[in-house]
Amino acid sequence: MRASTVGASLRSYYAPGRAALLDGFHARFLRPGDVGFDIGAHVGDRSASFRRLHARAVAVEPQPALLRALRLIFHRDPGVALVAALVGAAPGSATLRLNSRNPTVASASEAFIAAAEGAAGWDDQVWDGALLLPVTTLDALAAEHGPPAFVKIDVEGYEAEALAGLSRAVTALSFEFTTIQRDVALACLSRLGQLGPYRFNACLGESYRLALPGPVGAEDMAAWIQALPHAANSGDVYAALDGRVLLP
Repeated sequence: MRASTVGASLRSYYAPGRAALLDGFHARFLRPGDVGFDIGAHVGDRSASFRRLHARAVAVEPQPALLRALRLIFHRDPGVALVAALVGAAPGSATLRLNSRNPTVASASEAFIAAAEGAAGWDDQVWDGALLLPVTTLDALAAEHGPPAFVKIDVEGYEAEALAGLSRAVTALSFEFTTIQRDVALACLSRLGQLGPYRFNACLGESYRLALPGPVGAEDMAAWIQALPHAANSGDVYAALDGRVLLP
């Protein structure tokens, strides 16, 4: 991965005004002293937001170049724990497919890469490298770092695998969805239904604006995702045991 590629991510995710947007949004989930998990931390903008809210951050990022950037950003902050691993259903190892031109879409999911092939808007993506990496679980992270108040999961088609490694409900979490793999979002909703009485809302793209007028159940959330046009591309589903935090 080129340094210029990491630099482009830093400029994008730490753009002026973005910090206030993130902090205002995350404040509904995190209080001082809480623990936030940033699964698929990339360049750590979410972890930085958690810290500005005086919550501890566990930043999980498997890509070596991005992990080096995270060490430079957070090396003086004892409130950030960096974990170099994938997050999946069980401890072990898995292969991460790398995209040197666009590291935001590195993925451990072969199904995600297959779904992207030939899809409109994904035509220029090439996965041109691979790394065999350790896999940890959300349960293991909670055992080591404490139970999280909020978990953000953005792992390019591996979200259902990550949730399969969670055995008890957390207060709130988010997972990314894409319109090329709506089945993964539906699997995530099903898993969360097994864990607890969650309510849901969602944001499209990087808007950090809740799209629905109020929290809904899993069936309505699934129907909303299914009805999205392909061009919507991606977003994040937010789940909470207390639906009041999902009011716009």
